[in-house]
Amino acid sequence: MKVPKIEEKGTQQTKVEEQKEVFAHLILAKKLLSQGDYDGSLRENQKALFLSGKNPPGDEALFNTGLIYSHYGNPKKDFKSSLEFFQKLLDDYPQSPLIDQAKIWIGVLQVIEESKKVDIEIEQKKKELSR
Repeated sequence: MKVPKIEEKGTQQTKVEEQKEVFAHLILAKKLLSQGDYDGSLRENQKALFLSGKNPPGDEALFNTGLIYSHYGNPKKDFKSSLEFFQKLLDDYPQSPLIDQAKIWIGVLQVIEESKKVDIEIEQKKKELSR
């Protein structure tokens, strides 16, 4: 029967359209990021991730989200969230070409978070000594 072939073609066409939509969100996310619209870029990456499921380019959306949360210009930067997104990339996309870069970011962000803890401890010791 030819009906399954028509359905397959329709499904394949739908997948192509979905991929186009995902890439459109990623392109817009990059444009918004370059304009300093971090919230808008996050939203577009989240849309791309949702549409991708656990398939590429969901890895790119996760990576971009990690970068946005650690971006020096982002007034809402959150290194812990950034770490979580890079780790999710490692967990969900072990074959991604972005794995090595994500591992580097994880290492850098862990050092930053650890140095914050040390700074807090130093300040607490200073307060104790000044009493």
